[in-house]
Amino acid sequence: MAETLAPAELFDKAIQDYQAGESPAKLIPVFVDICNRSPKLDSAWTCLAWLYLLENKPQLALKAAQKSMKIDPFDAQTRINLAAAMLEVKQSGVREHIEMAKSLVEAAPEVREQVVTNFQDGFSRKPDWASLKRIEKLIFED
Repeated sequence: MAETLAPAELFDKAIQDYQAGESPAKLIPVFVDICNRSPKLDSAWTCLAWLYLLENKPQLALKAAQKSMKIDPFDAQTRINLAAAMLEVKQSGVREHIEMAKSLVEAAPEVREQVVTNFQDGFSRKPDWASLKRIEKLIFED
């Protein structure tokens, strides 16, 4: 079925499947396909990074988040994913990404709402996600 759908349609279907509870492990190959077919689709790279993080594959998440950030450096979720992957692989330079995500969240209520929703989703799927808890605290601390 993946071959018959355009990347944008496949992306929308994969998001629906994720929201319906499909496992990250099953969705990773779908997002890899989307990214291969549409390498400039930053949202697909962002989703792929998130799925890799949920599956405890931070090195792969780091690569996907870096690709997404090259396409759109002003996406808060991309910065959060990148920071989480960096924390998990113990790479330095995390603060810059958290500060950028924080400023993006503070600048736009709709971005804040989406980020809050994504944190909730992350914790529902991976309750003890230490790096995400740390990032959440840093972004929303006063």
